[in-house]
Amino acid sequence: MKSITIKGSERESVGKKATKALRNAGKVPCVIYGGEEPLHFSADELAFKNLVYTPNAHTVAIDLEGGTKVDAVMQDIQFHPVTDNILHVDFYQLFADKPITMNIPVRLQGNSPGVRNGGRLLFRKRKLAIKALPDKLPDFFDVDISKLRIGDNISVESLLNDDFTILHPENTVVVQVKTARTAVVVDEDEDEEELEEGAAADGAEAPAAESAEGEESKE
Repeated sequence: MKSITIKGSERESVGKKATKALRNAGKVPCVIYGGEEPLHFSADELAFKNLVYTPNAHTVAIDLEGGTKVDAVMQDIQFHPVTDNILHVDFYQLFADKPITMNIPVRLQGNSPGVRNGGRLLFRKRKLAIKALPDKLPDFFDVDISKLRIGDNISVESLLNDDFTILHPENTVVVQVKTARTAVVVDEDEDEEELEEGAAADGAEAPAAESAEGEESKE
């Protein structure tokens, strides 16, 4: 999984007055859990742009003044109810030998023939919660819908992998195509038969047309 670097500095004071002063200066108070004790730091609000305002999932490399470096994942974020400014961010420290739980986005690949025939595509799970070691975390779940016809679905069962555990039942539907009022259900076998019959009919008509043209030319 891709990692985003956030540079900051440790906080000497965590009181309300100090926190307010940080926010007024455009800084975001943060804390990292999971280690021997919580680590408090602050960083510029702009540093969180590529981490927060994206549908993608990332790990975070926190680089603090003084040489402290911590690998982590974002666990929680608080926004101001009016301005939407970031008020506080919680991180959880990563360890190579400890599994972490994380929500991984789902990307749909291809075009569904069921949708082309008028069906409705229902994207049920845009993110899937998984548990994995940090170096086994995937960036995305890529789901191919190019064979998804009306009435078909793709469930968690088809996305299982030995590198991680998906924390949803195997029968959880990720994406499906449902019938719409204007939908046309097409059977592949019937389609092929109709094409073959059509081709034969076209072939039978051609000599007749040529024959008629020949008679006209003789006259």
